Amino acid sequence: MLERYLSQTTFVSQQDFIDNLNIIVPENFNFAYDVVDAWAESHPDKPALLWTNDKGESHQYTFAEIKHYSDQTASYFQSLGLGRGDMVMLILKRRIEFWFSIIALHKIGATVIPATHLLTKKDIVYRCNAADIKAIVSVGEANVTDHILEAIDDCPTVKVLISTGPDVPQGFLNFQEGIENAPTFVKPELPSENDDISLMYFTSGTTGEPKMVAHDFTYPLGHIVTGSFWHNLNENSLHLTIADTGWGKAVWGKLYGQWIAGANIFVYDHEKFTPADILHKIENFKVTSLCAPPTIFRFLIHEDLTKFDLSSLKYCTIAGEALNPAVFESFKELTGIKLMEGFGQTETTLTIGTMPWNEPKPGSMGLPNPQYDVDLIDAEGRSVEAGEQGQIVIRTDKKKPLGLFKEYYRDAERTHEAWHDGIYYTGDVAWRDEDGYLWFVGRADDVIKSSGYRIGPFEVESALMTHPAVVECAITGVPDEIRGQVVKATIVLTASYKDKAGEELVKELQNHVKKVTAPYKYPRVVEFVNELPKTISGKIRRVEIRQNSKE
Repeated sequence: MLERYLSQTTFVSQQDFIDNLNIIVPENFNFAYDVVDAWAESHPDKPALLWTNDKGESHQYTFAEIKHYSDQTASYFQSLGLGRGDMVMLILKRRIEFWFSIIALHKIGATVIPATHLLTKKDIVYRCNAADIKAIVSVGEANVTDHILEAIDDCPTVKVLISTGPDVPQGFLNFQEGIENAPTFVKPELPSENDDISLMYFTSGTTGEPKMVAHDFTYPLGHIVTGSFWHNLNENSLHLTIADTGWGKAVWGKLYGQWIAGANIFVYDHEKFTPADILHKIENFKVTSLCAPPTIFRFLIHEDLTKFDLSSLKYCTIAGEALNPAVFESFKELTGIKLMEGFGQTETTLTIGTMPWNEPKPGSMGLPNPQYDVDLIDAEGRSVEAGEQGQIVIRTDKKKPLGLFKEYYRDAERTHEAWHDGIYYTGDVAWRDEDGYLWFVGRADDVIKSSGYRIGPFEVESALMTHPAVVECAITGVPDEIRGQVVKATIVLTASYKDKAGEELVKELQNHVKKVTAPYKYPRVVEFVNELPKTISGKIRRVEIRQNSKE
């Protein structure tokens, strides 16, 4: 499969990668037909997706089964009047119906809008009206369907509600009955064109309403690098990415790049994250590859890993937030596996990463993916030198890179604000070392300016994470009349230190930071909390911590 889309499929060095990466984009590419159905035709019994849940149920789906169920789902959607260009929201957690539905919607040329099950009535109303959503496919759970029913009167464009069960409330159609009774699927004459919108995410910004990030039908090909090289997958891999399907990371790690590589996707459908459960699944199902945000790895290393047989696990990648070096070193010591970090956004595919031929530098995102023309620039637009901080940008003056978003849907002003004069501005700040490796500093809005110094939250967090008292932490700036801002640390303590929270521990942690990093970076304000506010994707919501500090 990979040979269809790459001029060269193996690389031995970063320079080889830079010189020879060439992704072939066919006319009217459609992931559902050109990858999923192609595998089903050539290797019908090839394992595609191993689904299991927290109730002990499991099923190994082949590509032939994925084709069959997605065909039936596509036919059912057609019977409901859905087709090319229609907007369909999926609120399906990690249910198998997510995969049936997203492939089916690609087959009929509709636009998929994955969404989290945590949406409230207000969130649903906003999304439906902002995007003119025509149908919602949802899990059949009261805490989800109730919000949809509360919202529906204010959502005039929504014509169809579908529930996958177990409950099918009044007003919803039954997904299972629909696909069972659907006629034989007939492929549309022209299901889609490359420039059509295939996928759209609502990104939760720190201010204002969420932006609608629109991707075209070529977007899955941008994830070839994600799956085949960063995740290092092949046809014998069983890969687990820990992500809810409402988060963009799901298609990064549970769909596109993995199936182009021919890997078997492992899905653990669970309600509550428990580190030991994840480790048991890796052990029992012989997972070979794992990708998760730093938060997950922080919890895994606090388990007694000697109780689990993790010998099947060969490769691990990490993204979502910057990786604290202490987590890297602890995981390597416990498992022998080096965490290979990567960076990207909802607007992109993998933009910066540590590839198999790169030696990871703990705490570094890695090197630019040659798919993108990545640069670091200062406020005047000058490319910064090694050691200087600058905003991560993608230059698009020569061509639009494969995998970069199409636009913020229906928002030309926001699109232009982020992407103008041949440059897409990520809003993230980093610095480059002498070897070209990039090191994350923080969101441009999160960088703390104190007494003339610019302090990146990540470097202080990394220092704190090397102290045995700290499970996780977040660094923010708080206003100060003399210094402008001072550094505040919001800390979750390990179980053995919880009863020691107090001034003595505050002093100990402050002195620890002074020893590990530059003394001026130490947190002058320290707060102990039971948990940090996070997004559905596991990212720490520093904006919420800042807001709470003002109250």
